[in-house]
Amino acid sequence: APATLGGFCLIRGYNPLDVIHIQPPADLWCVVIHPQIEIKTKEAREILSPQIPLKKAIRQWGNVAGLMAGLYTADYDLIGRSLEDHIVEPQRKVLIPEFDELKLSVMEAGALGCSISGSGPSVFALAKGKESADVIAAAMDTVYKRTDLDYKIYVSKVSEGGVKIL
Repeated sequence: APATLGGFCLIRGYNPLDVIHIQPPADLWCVVIHPQIEIKTKEAREILSPQIPLKKAIRQWGNVAGLMAGLYTADYDLIGRSLEDHIVEPQRKVLIPEFDELKLSVMEAGALGCSISGSGPSVFALAKGKESADVIAAAMDTVYKRTDLDYKIYVSKVSEGGVKIL
């Protein structure tokens, strides 16, 4: 949905499909590091616990609501406070080399938040402005230069529109 529509998309339901398009704040940037390793979605799902404690679920739902409100109101601080995954990230981070160091480094570099993209291995960080995004990319590069892994880093403004035919 985001590739087609641009910005952010909330998929409220699948039957019937209910997609809500959310325009990104004007100065929101994304930095993605993609380690050149393979993580199969099926295997990444298998390590997840089938049970979610109610306390964690409530915290997570609050973060989802906060993220949506932050995106709608361009409240960068709220976006940052809401980019905290209490359910999936703690279980899947073991699949991504240097994840904890990477996250700590980008947060110290000024990221609004940082987490795993889908089932991985990509990790994303959101930033307010290009200058901040470039500093975050450099922090990612510093962490991964110490590994033997190949990786790519992408820095981009969050697109307001979807795919275009050129």
